Amino acid sequence: MVQLHVKRGDESQFLFNTTTDSLLESVIQQVTAIYNGRLKVDRICSEIPELADHGVTLPPNMQGLTDEQIVELKLKDEWEERCIPSGGEIFRKDEIGRRNGHAPNDKMKEVLMRTVEEAKALISKKQAQANVCVTMEMVKEALDQLRGAVMIVYPMGLPPHDPIRMEFDDQEDLSGTQASLQVITEEECQLWWAGKEMQRGKKLQDYIGRNEKTKLVVKLQKKLDEADDDSYLDSEWSNRQALKRQFQGLTNIKWGPR
Repeated sequence: MVQLHVKRGDESQFLFNTTTDSLLESVIQQVTAIYNGRLKVDRICSEIPELADHGVTLPPNMQGLTDEQIVELKLKDEWEERCIPSGGEIFRKDEIGRRNGHAPNDKMKEVLMRTVEEAKALISKKQAQANVCVTMEMVKEALDQLRGAVMIVYPMGLPPHDPIRMEFDDQEDLSGTQASLQVITEEECQLWWAGKEMQRGKKLQDYIGRNEKTKLVVKLQKKLDEADDDSYLDSEWSNRQALKRQFQGLTNIKWGPR
């Protein structure tokens, strides 16, 4: 097997096993799925401690409001009575007003937090140091562990607007977030090795030969949008005559009827 050490920038991500006969189209597809899957696990793992401490997310129209404002606006969280954690609740007010404060008891909190650590370990970057390859099956196992723990604590499920449920349902909205900058779609993903892009229409052996014991470091990056790549050509400063026209007072002249 050929072992790819996948990096993003200079940061190690994971090891991936493949063969020299593999189509790069398929390799890129699998590597992208694992990369984005690990990001999803990380996002869920960052939200579950908030769930454990402060209960489920409030409806969007109630988030960030004070108790007085909620009363004044006559708003009601219809999910509060449905989403009661197993074994009873402990009220822990969320000071930023994002979650409803009806948190799981300490035993159920422990279930959530222990599972978070297990899921994170499964897809950790430290797996590369231990020479363990991360597979899509491992990513799915981590997601299943997290989903199972949430179902134990909230057997009735989470509200549809809770970010954890949205992640499980593949309905997450990352627009405008830092997390959105980390995700790479399959279409825009590129693999680079030895300063060259590995083209999708080729096989891995076209670059490294047929030695199945090869180990190489590849970099994962986004394909630059062609429009962005060439946009500077349309910029005023890129026009060699622009400066001359400015001195001659010929800028902002429009021809034709007004």
